[in-house]
Amino acid sequence: MNLASSRWGYSVYYLLLKPGQNSLDGVQVKQGQNAPREGIQITGEVKLMKALKIVVTGPFNSGKTEFIRTISEIEVVTTERKITNLLVAVKEETTVAMDFGRVTLGDKLLHLFGTPGQSRFDFMWEVLSKEMQGFIVLADSTTPESFDEVERMLKLFQQYVAAPYLVVANKQDLEGALSPEEIQKALKVEKVLPCVATDKASVEEVLLELTGTIG
Repeated sequence: MNLASSRWGYSVYYLLLKPGQNSLDGVQVKQGQNAPREGIQITGEVKLMKALKIVVTGPFNSGKTEFIRTISEIEVVTTERKITNLLVAVKEETTVAMDFGRVTLGDKLLHLFGTPGQSRFDFMWEVLSKEMQGFIVLADSTTPESFDEVERMLKLFQQYVAAPYLVVANKQDLEGALSPEEIQKALKVEKVLPCVATDKASVEEVLLELTGTIG
């Protein structure tokens, strides 16, 4: 149960009821910064967490929806629609507005927002970047022809908000995938992390790396 501010980067209180408890009576929560209103009584353990808004972006078919779906603790909210142009040869559906998922990592609650990949929906990129604490740019390791778009999106998101970010080489499990080192050289960036978006441990490792730089 969220008992505090919902603004990104603020502390968030969660009520963890013990087995058999269904009451909000018995435990006093003191008034303080980002604390619940004065006088509220709850039963159970109050856990202080930090809510972070993380944006997952990248070109068309780089694996953004799958990345979020693999790690999310809730059913992912998607805005996928059937493709009606020549890109249907690549996949049947594409994100047209956003994907949303949520995951708890340690004392952080991550709200994951996936952007559309096609440039015709790029008006959503800046909208979704507002108040983000960090972002991830996914590159499809098997399609080097998309790297120019990766570079363009990276520069755009850096302009939107000065936030920590990671460039991530997805689809490392597929035949013909370029190594993170090769992609790093192609994009001329300091670091590229490997990832397999269908592997929960791989996705978690990326998120832990990013949140570790946020603090």
